[in-house]
Amino acid sequence: MTINFRGPLIDDLVGIGSKVAVLAPDFTDETRGAIAAMGAAAHDYPLARTGLNPLADLGALYALWRWFRRERPAVAFTFAAKAVVWGTLAAAAAGVPNRVAMIEGLGYAFIPSSGLKQRVVRWVLVQLYRLAFRLAHTVVVLNPDDARDLSRWCNLKADKTVLLGGIGVALDEWRPPSRRPGSPITFTMMSRILREKGVFEFLKAAEQVKARHPEVRFWLLGSVDCNPGGIQPDDLQPWVESGIVTWPGQVDVKPYLAETSVFVLPSFYREGVPRSTQEAMAMGCAVITTDAPGCRDTVAEGVNGFMVPIQDVDALVAAMERFIAQPDLIEQMGRESRRLAEQRFDATRANRRLIEVMFKTDPVHAPGETVPG
Repeated sequence: MTINFRGPLIDDLVGIGSKVAVLAPDFTDETRGAIAAMGAAAHDYPLARTGLNPLADLGALYALWRWFRRERPAVAFTFAAKAVVWGTLAAAAAGVPNRVAMIEGLGYAFIPSSGLKQRVVRWVLVQLYRLAFRLAHTVVVLNPDDARDLSRWCNLKADKTVLLGGIGVALDEWRPPSRRPGSPITFTMMSRILREKGVFEFLKAAEQVKARHPEVRFWLLGSVDCNPGGIQPDDLQPWVESGIVTWPGQVDVKPYLAETSVFVLPSFYREGVPRSTQEAMAMGCAVITTDAPGCRDTVAEGVNGFMVPIQDVDALVAAMERFIAQPDLIEQMGRESRRLAEQRFDATRANRRLIEVMFKTDPVHAPGETVPG
């Protein structure tokens, strides 16, 4: 559970007088303290974010059911695949009167693949989603592709579906720098270090571009991940040691984005609407991304950046070299990114819509307790 993602929503819920409890399996002392400072309460429950251990997942279901029975919240708001499934089932069994699930992208299980393990994971998740969606009152999705595919695969009904768009960012906190350095031109990717995020495509493109334009910088921001598509640090070392890319790991990204010329996300993951791209756009970065679900919702082609086919390194190189050949595009498209972020990715507007969905009423007068989980 990341404060950066859910913090503005918690703030807005507390601000209208709701009693907010936040349930997560991975609190640190820092995040627990940050939640308390917002006026909400943090509660742990056991959940393995990845893996298919049915006993462990039943333990999470039981723990959530006990908590819901004891605390009797007015709303259960769940997000992330396992939390949506087990949280919605537990809330239904405990009689929580309004159950809202949010699907922030379909993720690893729904990437086209011929692998047996992935097909099994997809089949299991489809069955669980079908059950959870029957028990949810509302399912929030972030992009039209997910709404269509969840209807087709998981029998999600149109009258239960709310299309939100991006969850948004706090635009006052993510502002373009007063002056962006003109050189060296810097391409930045920030994401979890997963194959499906297009990390290797970024590295291979960087290698080609760097060979022709050694002055250009490439930054890769993010930490390794336990997801099945996770990349190990040793796999990145050849590019780091050769000076092709700088990889500082998990960092405060704002100083890096302030010096970024072009943000790059060559993902073929089933994104919702990538938060990283929303942040980069809010900070006035031009964008290169793929024509993939969720990603395509962040770029107006030729206006604030360029879209390339998934896993097409040559197309990615060509897009990067357009910015190198025409550096005026960096400033021009960066301004358009900020404008589009203000239109599409304002967290205040997105949170107001979520609160309306949670309480089915004017959010200014929304009473009761809500549980983001």
